[in-house]
Amino acid sequence: MSTPHDTITIMMSTAKACILAALVVAVTAHEGHEESQMPMDYVKYPYQAAYRGKDTVTADSIFSGITTFAKLPWVQCLGSQSEVPFDIAFLGAPFDTGTSYRPGARFGPAGIRAGSRRLTLYGGYNVPLAVNPFANLTIVDCGDIPVTPYDNNFAIRQIEEGHKELLHRTPASKLGRDLKTGEQLVSLAKDGKEHPRIITLGGDHTIVLPLLRSMYSAYGPISVIHFDSHLDSWKPSVFGGAPSHTAEINHGTYFYWASKEGLIRNGSSIHGAIRTTLSGLEDYENDDATGFQRIEAREIDTLGMDGIIKKIRETVGSRPAYLSIDIDSIDPAFAPGTGTPETGGWTTRELRTIIRGLDGLRLISADIVEVAPAYDTNAELTTMAAADVLFEVLSVMAKTPLGKIASNSNDD
Repeated sequence: MSTPHDTITIMMSTAKACILAALVVAVTAHEGHEESQMPMDYVKYPYQAAYRGKDTVTADSIFSGITTFAKLPWVQCLGSQSEVPFDIAFLGAPFDTGTSYRPGARFGPAGIRAGSRRLTLYGGYNVPLAVNPFANLTIVDCGDIPVTPYDNNFAIRQIEEGHKELLHRTPASKLGRDLKTGEQLVSLAKDGKEHPRIITLGGDHTIVLPLLRSMYSAYGPISVIHFDSHLDSWKPSVFGGAPSHTAEINHGTYFYWASKEGLIRNGSSIHGAIRTTLSGLEDYENDDATGFQRIEAREIDTLGMDGIIKKIRETVGSRPAYLSIDIDSIDPAFAPGTGTPETGGWTTRELRTIIRGLDGLRLISADIVEVAPAYDTNAELTTMAAADVLFEVLSVMAKTPLGKIASNSNDD
């Protein structure tokens, strides 16, 4: 006959057995996790995002795990995982010491990643463009370039070198054949090599100067599509007064320097959403000299979105193009978290539609800049807008390979 003491002993033994069983289940559940703490539910090496097709599970804890862009695999591209190939990489450039008004864009990369968490909530299929950009390409988040906040000259070199290091990697996917003619495609680059694409998360707009320097090393002078409320091509003597050589390069003058250095293809580059005040009409003359055409923000009322898309496509043509997007191209009613907001801008829907209208253009790389989360709403309107805009950019890239038919000289 058992005693009360025996009963307590049995109960304790049973409890210990239950705890041990729970620990075994927990340990088993964690076996196989990458030491780098890759976010949950990712395909392992070669780090290709999973395609969610028919009858697959979506909307499953996308808020958990490490925050990468669209929950893409995190790869230390500039560190211990430099051998991992990719087709498109997201890369942060947390620099904001070239701003003229409100700083804070150094936190843009982190904010944009947070705003992107639900991009693949329902699977990632882009209905208007009829593509899932995550399906057939190797896309990764490479983290951030380590950028010093103490020395602008040194930071600009860090951004150029970090970007160039990734740009000159061999992409994971090789060029195939043209869908219409069946002919083999060859690289668009001046160096004749195939290059991956890089989507840079800024950072203030100063970062585009080192990015264009990097792009020039592979493609030579390129066409630029620039969405912004400001020209960013001001002479340093006008914008900031150029009190030093370091101060001459900032987020309002980088296109001036890019033009002087021969990085921009003159006449086939274009601004969109411009609505800034000027020091005078001479600013437009200077902008003309840098090689840009312009679409004012207010022209959406006369040209409409289709007219704007048509003008951009006619300007750029079939040339390789770099896309730079300042979040302040969107009206601050929809994206208040930025350093130099200007009212009277485009809506988030309008900008997304215009970017979708670039479908078929050869976007060799892109960036989004001037996202300053400190001025955003608690609902993350700006960072979500930035992430959604990049989803459109990524979708356009996924549909058009960076290749041309070798016999077609009109592509040059």
